[in-house]
Amino acid sequence: MAAIPNVIEVAALVGEPSRVAMMLELLGGKALPASELARAARIAPQTASSHLAKLVEGGLLVVEMSGRHRYYRLAGPDVAYALEALSAIAPQKPIRSLKEYDQSKVLRYARTCYDHIAGEVGVGLTDRLLALGMIERSGRDFVVTKQGDDRFKRFGIDVENVQKGRRHFARQCLDWSERRHHIAGSLGAAITNRLFELEWIARIPGGRAVRVTDEGIKGLADEFGLIL
Repeated sequence: MAAIPNVIEVAALVGEPSRVAMMLELLGGKALPASELARAARIAPQTASSHLAKLVEGGLLVVEMSGRHRYYRLAGPDVAYALEALSAIAPQKPIRSLKEYDQSKVLRYARTCYDHIAGEVGVGLTDRLLALGMIERSGRDFVVTKQGDDRFKRFGIDVENVQKGRRHFARQCLDWSERRHHIAGSLGAAITNRLFELEWIARIPGGRAVRVTDEGIKGLADEFGLIL
């Protein structure tokens, strides 16, 4: 008999405000120490350690040792997809300060969702790839067309090689801020890595927001017709 997912257990883990705050801090794909996660959740380090232990035990986080220090990261892309989906259906919290407004603005414009680009830029790029016929929708996924395979190769992405991994190839990930889909999976990660390599995007220190560089504005327009 097939096992039934224990949704209640997972919901209880992510339903605690401090835990979800720390998990959202990890949504950019980086591994962070407990002290930094405690500051993000505005709780004491001892309290954070207790919450983090429960998240690791529940399979939502993994912990890595570096010397005497422990670094926590999301257990995998499926956890990131679940968090992004929850963010998409959750009611929006009111913005109460200029700092919160500025943070929200940059996150909505461009950010990393685990290891792929999201926000206005991520959705806009996905729309352009669809319009150019490089990808097509197929159920809950995207597939690369023959034309897309050739253009991705010229862009520096070997689609065949990207498909060899065990990971989901090109999932449609619902973007919480745009309420439309961007590309996730190994293809989304490969595109984002290439954008970083070309220095078309750069990380904004202190979070998962990214900025589009001057070279990126020109490159995205020239290569994909994405006007920002």
